[in-house]
Amino acid sequence: MSESRGYIIQAIFVLVAVLYAYRLFSLQVLDDSYKTAADNNIIQEEIEYPFRGLIYDRNGGLLVANKPMFDLLVIPSDVKNIDTARFCSLIGISRNDFIEKMAKAKAYSYVKASLFEKQISLEDYARFQDHLDEFPGFVLQPRTTRSYAHPIAANALGYISEISRKELDNDSTHYYHSGDYIGKSGLELSYETYLRGQRGKAFKIRNVRGVEKGKFKDGAYDTLAVPGLSITSTIDSELQAYGEKLMKGKSGSIVVIEPSTGEILAIVSSPSYNPTLLTGKEFSHNFKRISQDSLKPLFNRPLMAAYRPGSIFKIVQSLVAMQEGVITPYTRFKCNTNLIGCHNHAGHPFGTSEKLVGAIKNSCNPYFYQVMRRMVVQNVGNSPYTDAKIGLDKWNGYIRKFGFGAPLGIDLPGEKGGMIPDSKYYDRAYKGREWKYSNIYSIAIGEGENLVVPIQMANFTATVANRGYFYIPHLIKGIGDSDEPLPKYRVKHYTGVDSAYFEVAVEAMAEVVKSGTGQYRAKLPGIEVCGKTGTVQNDPNPDHSVFIAFAPRNNPQIAVSVYVENAGQGARAAAAISGLLIEKYIKRDSARLYMEPYVLKGDFE
Repeated sequence: MSESRGYIIQAIFVLVAVLYAYRLFSLQVLDDSYKTAADNNIIQEEIEYPFRGLIYDRNGGLLVANKPMFDLLVIPSDVKNIDTARFCSLIGISRNDFIEKMAKAKAYSYVKASLFEKQISLEDYARFQDHLDEFPGFVLQPRTTRSYAHPIAANALGYISEISRKELDNDSTHYYHSGDYIGKSGLELSYETYLRGQRGKAFKIRNVRGVEKGKFKDGAYDTLAVPGLSITSTIDSELQAYGEKLMKGKSGSIVVIEPSTGEILAIVSSPSYNPTLLTGKEFSHNFKRISQDSLKPLFNRPLMAAYRPGSIFKIVQSLVAMQEGVITPYTRFKCNTNLIGCHNHAGHPFGTSEKLVGAIKNSCNPYFYQVMRRMVVQNVGNSPYTDAKIGLDKWNGYIRKFGFGAPLGIDLPGEKGGMIPDSKYYDRAYKGREWKYSNIYSIAIGEGENLVVPIQMANFTATVANRGYFYIPHLIKGIGDSDEPLPKYRVKHYTGVDSAYFEVAVEAMAEVVKSGTGQYRAKLPGIEVCGKTGTVQNDPNPDHSVFIAFAPRNNPQIAVSVYVENAGQGARAAAAISGLLIEKYIKRDSARLYMEPYVLKGDFE
């Protein structure tokens, strides 16, 4: 019995030995992939980054494309006997840089590839690639960076850069990896999920010298990168470039909208920067310089700068008061400067009694002081204080339907909502003390606590052009094969004010340009322009120059909002810029070239 048990044990040992031998034979002879891997030392997983979607203008012209570049990866355990001085010379780094980068790579892993040098240009790649076999352990990985057809619209287009640790931690989708590039601002951020595409993977065999020897198992485990979707913007490149030219050397903004669709034709933030500066190896250096510029070129003024609206707010005041029934187009008020000061001139002397169109045309402050008083003081409360609260909150509700007091929802990040005061605001401001209309009357003429952002005033102008409704302004009209914007940008938003009252506002705005405060610089031959000037108080600094306009009067094609900071009267800088932009868009030319030097010089006296 013991003898048979010994045979059984010997048989088990023999069987185990046979199995091991077969496994070794299978690995080393039958399975070529394992033999190749053993002979060549490494199977390396490489990320294949997708091409980021392109960005086009409304006419199919390319705005943002991709430019090839390369990242240099290192596997520290494979770096042996290299000429460090020659290596540093080829990629343009110092020996100290080499030591620091290698130490960082070793701290990450001795046997796994990590980033050594990023964003090597195509030219540097061509020079270095010929010597790659001299530097075992180093591998070049293709990437792309952004390139720009024109140095325009930087604040709208945005930029991409390497994902931060905070962004990685907040990535609930777990899509991103360290070293990935991601949209940081503008359209690059808003449409990131469409533009980024889907990364792929490739398993490649490399020898100990870092030279690629082929795909592992003929690519059976590889996945292809899926390119991002290209997007078509609403931007008119020619108009955008012209707007930026007119705003050169100035601080402020331009927003131009197509009223019938809400598409943004141009959006200028000034000062700005050349978008090419935030690409490639010099990104960090340039970003630091731009972000520390005292003029704040990264600050997107059309969406983020909050100003008092000034006299352009008299248009919305008129519409709300007519809808509420406290005035009619024929209501007259005396220009009583004991109530509030007025910009009196030859066509509008002290004591003039204007109807509504005339009051808008000549921007009569006392008229709108009395319009707002009728709106707020309707004698429905048991005291002037209660009355003011009821009337102000009713007014606030109307104003918000025009898109003021909250972000509109444009497809760009960082949009601010401005501020339209209500009774709760003044309760807080007065800390429990009573207040009434005589305490808040400056909001009647667009001063005081009213704050709007330029995109809101352009949207309001488009609303008047449409006689009572608007589409949320947007910058993308198509994604991939779709020729439509996202659903939210195809919905009409109505103000609740009767379209007949808008015809009164349109008539008044036409008169402003024909013979009122905007006639000298916004009036155009052959185009009926409807506009309104604004001179926004900015104590103790010079006033801001503001102008809104749309054209033509019937079937409008363009609505414009222009803010020029510290440039004085709205009838000067802002009106001149608006007129030039309207003419440029409708006629594709400018017959008033004499006006360009006035704007470009920037001396608005």
